[in-house]
Amino acid sequence: MRHVLVPFDGSEPAERALDHVAAQFPDARVTLLTVIDPSAGFATGAGTPGTAEVWYESVRERAETNLAEARAEAEARGLRVDTVVETGRPAATIVDYAEKHGAESIVMGSHGRRGVSRLLLGSVAESVVRRSSVPVTVVP
Repeated sequence: MRHVLVPFDGSEPAERALDHVAAQFPDARVTLLTVIDPSAGFATGAGTPGTAEVWYESVRERAETNLAEARAEAEARGLRVDTVVETGRPAATIVDYAEKHGAESIVMGSHGRRGVSRLLLGSVAESVVRRSSVPVTVVP
């Protein structure tokens, strides 16, 4: 495997996905991708004039911090890592990024939503599995 995409949000499931890549694909180039979903800002009241920009900058700063920490830890384990922050609908952005940048595999964590929560909130991992043209490994 030459290029693995790991959607990364700083959560424990995302950390486990990165651990899986380190164990299974130690020689691969790894891209850690954080996707900022702009619709999440509206749910927090960021639709108020001026608030959306503040929300976005705060979320982007947190994403870049999480990615920098994950990159340092992964590089200490010998991985070659790139980090990227994109904005868009998470599943579509992950699939599009993989296709446009030649990722041979996507390895991602699952937040393990079940039952009504899964039906109401959907599952990014499930959507990526259905839409991706490259293999997807979901790490629980």
